[in-house]
Amino acid sequence: MKWRKWNRIIHRDLGYIAFGLTLVYAISGFAVNHVHDWNSNYSVEKMTLNVDPIADISTDVTPAQIENVLKSIGETEPAHKTFPVSPDQLQIFLEKQRSVMLNVKTGEIVYEKVSPRRGLIEMNALHLNSFRGSWTLVADIFAVALIVLAISGIIMIKGEKGLSGRGKWLTAAGVILPLIYIWIN
Repeated sequence: MKWRKWNRIIHRDLGYIAFGLTLVYAISGFAVNHVHDWNSNYSVEKMTLNVDPIADISTDVTPAQIENVLKSIGETEPAHKTFPVSPDQLQIFLEKQRSVMLNVKTGEIVYEKVSPRRGLIEMNALHLNSFRGSWTLVADIFAVALIVLAISGIIMIKGEKGLSGRGKWLTAAGVILPLIYIWIN
């Protein structure tokens, strides 16, 4: 069998195997690249509500008053912890990644609920190799597979549409683009 036929077979079969990981790394790569625009791991919901003022300073608030505040916003579970952020502000921590910032003088409440973005948080953990251990081996094998796919892909087609034709210019553009970016930054 000729080497070009083996090249096509390897490229095709390795491409099938790499398909799932390529999607995971591409989707999470997009998310991680835009981490300054949005939190790709967690959804943060904030609501601003008002209750009657309850004290002059945050350290004067009693557990019963905190319980009443939580009931007034529909919370049925008790406060897990509290922390006086400033004389006017009391942070109330609840279970399940929820919190309330209470202005004791004005009664203004900022209720915050944090929920994981299922699927995306796991893909980001894989992409960033948070698991370490055996996943490092999988990621390294995938990286080698991508190198093989890149090389086998550029030598697959011969002639004017291959590497000796327009392929050389497209390949050069793909190599030069990151170098230019690095150079100007």
